[in-house]
Amino acid sequence: MRTPLVSAIAFALAGLSLATVAAPVTDANQLATTQLPRTVRPTHYDVSIAPHADKLAFDGTVSIAIDVLEPTPSITLNAMNMDFAKVALAPAKGKAVFAAPKVAVDENAQTATFTFDHAIPAGSYVLTMSYTGKIGTQANGLFAIDYDTKSDGKKRALYTQFENSDARRFIPSWDEPAYKATFTLKATVPAKQMAVSNMPVAKRKDLGNGLAEVTFQPSPKMSTYLLFFGLGDFDRATTKSDGVEIGVITQKGLTSQAQFTLETGKAVLQEYNAYFGVPYPLPKLDNIASPGQSQFFSAMENWGAIYTFEYALLLDPTISTQSDKQEVFNTAAHEMAHQWFGDLVTMRWWDDLWLNEGFASWLASRTTERLHPEWHTNLEAVFIREGAMSRDAVATTHPVVQHVETVEQASQAFDSITYAKGESVIRMLEAYVGADTWQKGVQAYIKAHAYSNTVSDDLWKEIDAAAGKPVSTIAHDFTLQPGIPLVRVESVSCANGSTTLKLSQGEFTRDRPDKKPLAWHVPVIAKTLGGAPASTLLQDGSGTLTVAGCAPVLVNAGQTGYYRTLYAPAQIKALQGVFAKLDPIDQLGVTADVWALGMGGLQPASDVLDLIKATPLDATPLLWDGIASDFSTLDDYYEGDAKRQAALRKYAISRLAPKFEQVGWDAKPGEDAPVAILRAQLIGTLSHLGDAKVIAEARRRYETDSMPPELRKSILAVVAAHADAATWDKLHEAAKAEKTPLVKDRLYALLATPEDEALTKRALELALTDEPGATNSAGMISAAARKHPELAFDFAVAHKAAVDKFVDSTSASRYYPMLAGGSLDLATIDKIKAFADKYIAPTSRRDAETSIANIRYRAMVRKERLPAVDAWLKKNG
Repeated sequence: MRTPLVSAIAFALAGLSLATVAAPVTDANQLATTQLPRTVRPTHYDVSIAPHADKLAFDGTVSIAIDVLEPTPSITLNAMNMDFAKVALAPAKGKAVFAAPKVAVDENAQTATFTFDHAIPAGSYVLTMSYTGKIGTQANGLFAIDYDTKSDGKKRALYTQFENSDARRFIPSWDEPAYKATFTLKATVPAKQMAVSNMPVAKRKDLGNGLAEVTFQPSPKMSTYLLFFGLGDFDRATTKSDGVEIGVITQKGLTSQAQFTLETGKAVLQEYNAYFGVPYPLPKLDNIASPGQSQFFSAMENWGAIYTFEYALLLDPTISTQSDKQEVFNTAAHEMAHQWFGDLVTMRWWDDLWLNEGFASWLASRTTERLHPEWHTNLEAVFIREGAMSRDAVATTHPVVQHVETVEQASQAFDSITYAKGESVIRMLEAYVGADTWQKGVQAYIKAHAYSNTVSDDLWKEIDAAAGKPVSTIAHDFTLQPGIPLVRVESVSCANGSTTLKLSQGEFTRDRPDKKPLAWHVPVIAKTLGGAPASTLLQDGSGTLTVAGCAPVLVNAGQTGYYRTLYAPAQIKALQGVFAKLDPIDQLGVTADVWALGMGGLQPASDVLDLIKATPLDATPLLWDGIASDFSTLDDYYEGDAKRQAALRKYAISRLAPKFEQVGWDAKPGEDAPVAILRAQLIGTLSHLGDAKVIAEARRRYETDSMPPELRKSILAVVAAHADAATWDKLHEAAKAEKTPLVKDRLYALLATPEDEALTKRALELALTDEPGATNSAGMISAAARKHPELAFDFAVAHKAAVDKFVDSTSASRYYPMLAGGSLDLATIDKIKAFADKYIAPTSRRDAETSIANIRYRAMVRKERLPAVDAWLKKNG
């Protein structure tokens, strides 16, 4: 997977026309999208690469064993940014050789076509190509990362990133997931450097002149996007787990920062071997730590060679936090889940990407809960669901299973619907059928489709069989259509010690109040306070449910359902009265629903403030984390209206400051992990709200260099946000002097976060220079957009030719509109439209349209919802 950049708790090439035709799969009746002719199928690649890191170029030779399925005069495969020196075709057996073909490269289609002087008969052949390619500076294809070291100057390392469609930059290939094959990789490399790939080294040969030839063992049958190659001045630490060698590869001298990831890998592999019932099939599993960053992903699940940026894998004792530790675990668990869901069994086409990403996200969350219950991450399920619903409630949403026609659309499929909604739907279905039944179905699916490709219905078939009931009916409703069910509690009546609920089902949207609702089969779990839960399947738009007891009623008890719950005013008032007695996860879920429904106009927007007022000081830290986030969001809506914003800030600080006083600036012995995370969140939020005490103390600790490692990020963030010119210069000097990439990257990002617009402009200009490093520049512009979206967007568009060099090509159509998405200015919409019309293919404008929808929504909230908040603050502030 590409692990998304933003954690769940924080809540975010060429345009080709495709036909839906049969790709080469075992069953000819099974259809998959393909951009290539169906006449040829690869079975094995012998790849030989000689990278020239100093020249940002490489030489390659590949011999591909192919089956020609029907006579054809030409062979077309994927290739990009390549020049071909020689192309030859020969039968797999025998001596006959075809005359050299005509070579036609289509850069727009990202293909190379080899046309022969007569038709190639059906049969088995070897296609051999010698070619040259380019080494990039962003994470596409084979790319270089330059980084500082403390004692050995600047270094350059090489890595590959192929998902979704960039193996074609490295090997001429059938670069689509359904064209699985085996790979043998050989590389000519500097003798003193370490080369790494999916499989262990089979042999290493000294070539003299400071070079060596490294040959890796043949890979299992897999899709092209899972191939990996890395090269650099690396160290490797290892351990063993269930007979598999677990490794972590870092730049020299940093393996000590990878010990947590190493131990995580050991424990998680044992967990997954047991869960799937199919042992991990490769002899080794490396996790490769890379300096730098991408605007698109933080890690990638290459089979046996997971690639992860350092910030998501290493724990630097000078700056890493408890939150970082949990993210490192979650990222590793996610990528390791892909070794089965994605690598062993792969979606047939990008339409079913969620089979990779939603499942890996769900299994990582499940595994984090099981192996680290002290982190209480089970409560984060609500934040994950909210991240999905925020995207799913606007008109530009899409189904979990989505139709993908172009390479650029495939790149855009890596979003919160694929990841977070996919995960949330799985959690709901698992709760519906039971964990053991769900596992049984998953095991049957993995065993039935190992080393092959699938669509979603292949999974539902196995879950239906395991459950003995049509789970696929519910699954289809939640994956084949977009949107969020709205469950209304129409009435509540108590008799003879039981409460009967009348329920109806509509649809929740943020921007289409008159939309005709879609229909779902909705698994509903409800209970009275202190009572036992009861469940029903809400269908045909309405239903009833009887629960034990006559206390206030809670719908979606346990928060496994993917729907919004709307109570009548009397019912929500009753819940407010017992709010402190609800289970923590239900406190989070009720608050999230009340916030969304209030902002959507289905109940007073101020109702969420009643819940916040009812929240006890000793409530779960994650609830206080959510409250801090809500206050921060409200504050942003008031931006530019100083008087009204001051009223909100006064009340928000009055609620958060006592909690922060309880938590304190400094960690207490034996405190729970969520408390450490909340401390950082409260420092950031109180700073955002202009709390003079917090800002002054952060500045004092910065000036006296009394920043404990777990608070260093938080303190620096406060100082940077409220920096004057002298402080900004000091931070800039620290960034220039820093030799640890993990810290250096953080400092450059912070330079772009001041509230002072003039300083942000300086940071934007700095981002276009060579100083920050090629992978930091786009991140600095993104950081500036959080506070100054119009400024960042206008700057990026004005300097598009320069900015394009710093943006992954796979995310370009997403990057620019994203910068403006936080704007409150309706005039920005026309700017986004103009940009999209000029630079983005009509088939790839969903992210631009989503940014526009978000701006309209934010403007609506500011105009129509904040008056209710004003009135509440006047009464309660």
